[in-house]
Amino acid sequence: MAQASLATRVVRWQRQHGRHDLPWHGTRDPYRVWLSEVMLQQTQVSTVLDYYARFLQRFPTVADLAAAPLDDVLSLWSGLGYYSRARNLHRCAQAVVAQHGGQFPASSQLLQELPGIGRSTAAAIAAFCFGERVAILDGNVKRVLSRALGFEGDLSLGREQERLWQKAQDLLPRTGVEAYTQGLMDLGATVCTRKPACERCPLAADCKALASGEPQRFPVKTRRLKRSQRENALLWLEHRKRVWLVRRPETGVWAGLWTLPDYPSVTALEALTDPWPGQGEWLPTVQHALTHFDWTLHPLRWLWGAGAAPQPPVLPTGRWCTLDEALALGLPAPVRRLLAAG
Repeated sequence: MAQASLATRVVRWQRQHGRHDLPWHGTRDPYRVWLSEVMLQQTQVSTVLDYYARFLQRFPTVADLAAAPLDDVLSLWSGLGYYSRARNLHRCAQAVVAQHGGQFPASSQLLQELPGIGRSTAAAIAAFCFGERVAILDGNVKRVLSRALGFEGDLSLGREQERLWQKAQDLLPRTGVEAYTQGLMDLGATVCTRKPACERCPLAADCKALASGEPQRFPVKTRRLKRSQRENALLWLEHRKRVWLVRRPETGVWAGLWTLPDYPSVTALEALTDPWPGQGEWLPTVQHALTHFDWTLHPLRWLWGAGAAPQPPVLPTGRWCTLDEALALGLPAPVRRLLAAG
């Protein structure tokens, strides 16, 4: 497929059929582009829209985000998932302020040196905000290019990823890189999806994946994620209208978030609470899907008696919070829903 032909068709299609009404379109503000790119990683546009608006209302500039407590950032992020993005967002904002005077670097190479900004995100910021002629390769673009080119390389291998990066760079038009880049992203999001609508694609006439009769075979990726199962009990302990919350470690699942204490099994939690005053009730089981595993959670709501509240070491290190205080913290989505419904 000729370079000029592919780029020309993508740009023409984007102008006529691409997305033009999303709140981050048409801006050259790197803060807004960066925020949208991070939020859109592994997250649907429909989900991101409300979060994006709330973030900009609370943190209108990168300096505002940098100055905010991490708990405020995590609280606004609660429910969006993949919480390492929120922590890196905060760290990156602080680095932009401390190292670059509050201005994002204008090159993709320098942008990649900032916390949490990978190669594709850096390229998107550099292309959309500074006009740099650099290729992005997010999930949507990988799908479009691997199908259009009939790219047979296994993208679970680093060397094959690099080969596709080089092809993506070679296909860039000499001018109009912003419209071309947006066009590839829009094609992948709306037409060249996991179930492609090839009849609506501007590249269909020369698409090698379509010609093969198996467009859904691309992109090739043989190493698939193996999901596991996990099961825990959660303790929702109340005393005088306060709930005991603990903070998760800085690494691992729900890192840095506040949550209900978890225990290895229902049996273990029952053994702990058996001598306690008050009364407990097992609530409906919660099923929660994360990237690598499916998590079954069994919440026990225990109303402590009128005596003195338990403290560590009976409980893991944490704090008592009113319900309003708890909901103002960064909570995992299932815990937030549980407390909000109670």
